[in-house]
Amino acid sequence: MESDRRKFLQSFWGENMIVAKGREEEKGKGVKLIWLIDETYGKNFVMRKFVLKPGAKIEKHKHPWEHEIYVLKGKGIIGDEESGEIEVTEGTAVYIKPSIVHWYQNIGEEDWEFLCIIPARKVFK
Repeated sequence: MESDRRKFLQSFWGENMIVAKGREEEKGKGVKLIWLIDETYGKNFVMRKFVLKPGAKIEKHKHPWEHEIYVLKGKGIIGDEESGEIEVTEGTAVYIKPSIVHWYQNIGEEDWEFLCIIPARKVFK
């Protein structure tokens, strides 16, 4: 079924449109990362979807690239060392500056799902 959909979309848009199926990784207790568009296809940016189970968190960390976050479902906290913590829900968009310590936590009773778009790492090489 997925290959039929892919063939249809590529026949419609040609080779300019690539339909990628995400690959999943476990990123800790209750945290799933799904690479929707990875560096195989994303020349400048990659798109990831995170799913955090209730109570799950991504500990404080930082990277030399910015993050664009869009909340799809649920309720969570996004924090950074400059702004503190904010509560976010479905439809919220958040920008996280490069090289700033940040963290995430699901504070709801259902899965918290969000998209995270970052530059492709090869941009930094």
